[in-house]
Amino acid sequence: MYHINTYTMTKQEFNSLLTENVTYLKPFAYSLAQNHEDAEDLVQDTMFRALINRDKYKDGTNIKAWLYTIMRNIFINNYRRRKKFRKISSEAPTDYFLHQTNKVARNEGYFGFRINELKTKIDNLPEIFRVSFEMHFKGFKYQEIAQTLKEPLGTIKSRIHFARKMLVKQIDRH
Repeated sequence: MYHINTYTMTKQEFNSLLTENVTYLKPFAYSLAQNHEDAEDLVQDTMFRALINRDKYKDGTNIKAWLYTIMRNIFINNYRRRKKFRKISSEAPTDYFLHQTNKVARNEGYFGFRINELKTKIDNLPEIFRVSFEMHFKGFKYQEIAQTLKEPLGTIKSRIHFARKMLVKQIDRH
């Protein structure tokens, strides 16, 4: 006779299971990050993501494999995010710039002022719009923001859209 398991793990049991397995994550995190601080951050992000997605864990599933998968996915997403926003380095030799005679001095004060103005405008957005907008600005995908804030995807998209509209109205375009 086939028996369906109706037992569901309590929140405390799940938290204990995570705590028991956190030590197994550290070596794997270090092998991915290659640096102690980044590895610690990766472990914390993994534990946070596991807690948020507790409902997706199926009783009887190999918890270590589940946590390793979460960690690997976080690492890959972070890598892609960093790669997307990585600064492009110049391949030109440094003495090339030392011997240039057509040097132009720029006054960065105006641009610094505009950036500070933008930061102030973002900080002054209503919190409900600001949090979603800042996460999107930092490179998080809509789905990641929705999961983190536990809001529907459409709500997140609307908040970011309205935040942009508010900023455009507030910023003086010269």
